[in-house]
Amino acid sequence: MEDIAARGAADALLAEHKANLRFKPLGPPHAPATITDAYDIQEKYVALLRGRHGGAVGYKVGLTSAPMQAFCGIDHPIAGVVLEGRVFKSGATIRHSNFGRLGLEFEIAVRIKSDVPVTDMPRTAGTIAPHIDGICAAIELVDDRAADYATLDVRSLVADNSWNAGIVLSEFAPTWPDLGSVLGRATKDHVAIGEGHGRDILGHPFNSVAWLATQLAWRGVGLKAGQVVMTGSVMKTVFPDADANYRFDLEQIGFVEVQVRKERNAG
Repeated sequence: MEDIAARGAADALLAEHKANLRFKPLGPPHAPATITDAYDIQEKYVALLRGRHGGAVGYKVGLTSAPMQAFCGIDHPIAGVVLEGRVFKSGATIRHSNFGRLGLEFEIAVRIKSDVPVTDMPRTAGTIAPHIDGICAAIELVDDRAADYATLDVRSLVADNSWNAGIVLSEFAPTWPDLGSVLGRATKDHVAIGEGHGRDILGHPFNSVAWLATQLAWRGVGLKAGQVVMTGSVMKTVFPDADANYRFDLEQIGFVEVQVRKERNAG
């Protein structure tokens, strides 16, 4: 997609968010014709967000589990950019009303130890593992703006930064068990609401990171030391509708908590 067209689509997305409009597929003249066009728009849209939310500190990979792909009617992963001002520590309070519609996704996050060189060769879990030095329990904050999932357009979703609106992280563990067999359990006010294993994320969370590294290399970008990658939810998205405390426990690794409250932040 030409830069002018991508910028126009990005401007339109930003205006929709500011007006708190319901998500809908991008229409003419802004509709991306291909997934490449969608990532071109995403790049321009994220650039517009950086003034308020800071620089890129990592990425999210979405639609990596069967429940999430079935939920959205999409059969492949997608990626988005995580910005510095949208990274929260475990225990953070998130204001429900700051989102068009807030969703929570319960994930395994990884920290990149060393730069991943850009290469034409697809990455694998085995080749990506030496570039990872930390694992933690994480919750992704997504804003689907009350999208109609029956008419969901993956290209428009990707253009809208794959709906990433922030992440909540626990402390990173420098060692970890076999992530494929790790069980993650989510609770709301101490009541179980779902669970899943690391293997539910493309067979292994490192497969998600490898997919991302390959996707980025296709655009001439490499993962950098210190960046965080959200590898995808082990269960279906949860949409809070009232004040509540959410927790996600990863066996033998740690837990992350977030408090959801209704009031909108000032400014």
